[in-house]
Amino acid sequence: MFKQALQQAANDYGLVLSEQQLGQFTKYYELLVEWNQKINLTAITEPGEAAVKHMIDSLSAWNPELFAEDASLVDVGTGAGFPGIPLRIMHPGLRLTLLDSLNKRVRYLQTVVDALGLTGVRCVHARAEEAARQKEYREQFDIAVSRAVARLPVLAEYCLPFVKKGGVFAALKGMQYEQEVAEAKPALGMLGGRLQQVQPVRLPGLDDVRAVIYVKKTAATAAAYPRKAGTPEKNPLGVPAKKEIGTPKQK
Repeated sequence: MFKQALQQAANDYGLVLSEQQLGQFTKYYELLVEWNQKINLTAITEPGEAAVKHMIDSLSAWNPELFAEDASLVDVGTGAGFPGIPLRIMHPGLRLTLLDSLNKRVRYLQTVVDALGLTGVRCVHARAEEAARQKEYREQFDIAVSRAVARLPVLAEYCLPFVKKGGVFAALKGMQYEQEVAEAKPALGMLGGRLQQVQPVRLPGLDDVRAVIYVKKTAATAAAYPRKAGTPEKNPLGVPAKKEIGTPKQK
């Protein structure tokens, strides 16, 4: 059922999947459903929904004008493996690093990678704020991608430090993407990035609003970033702090 749903969704989106790719996507879906009973991975498990909202949505991030087939790609806060694993199935030349802060999810990801026979894929257990300060990962990737992790000013601080100069950060975003883009522009400049392209996405059978935001890495990220764990969310770069309005204390 999932295989047929994915085949139809791919056709509707204009993608051609080989039998091998269909088999890998199907095995991936089966492992997702199986492991989802043990650890919280996703609320979307119905075959048709998963085909569109997980697999095709992930593949919408690919931009042939900005990405090379043999690029090094890091998926920051990958969770259940989206969008990194679908992108790697579709583009076998990618050198993929899946980064997640929860060890249980990393074990699941490694199980998927092994079961699908994916080579050139690393599953790394680490917080983005910590990994981005390590020489092995800092500014070592052609592409950083992330989906549904945080608002764009915060996400940029997590992801841009991984991207080498000349590379690209791609964020998969929902209906508030225009507001997030406006909010993130100061942060992008502070982190060595520049907004390159905003690509609206229409998924098969869905009427919702989505887009992929592409940011070009134009300069090295200052050593101060990313800040320590928790700080980016509490105090997003370039976003004025909200004043708390309370009841005046009685004297």
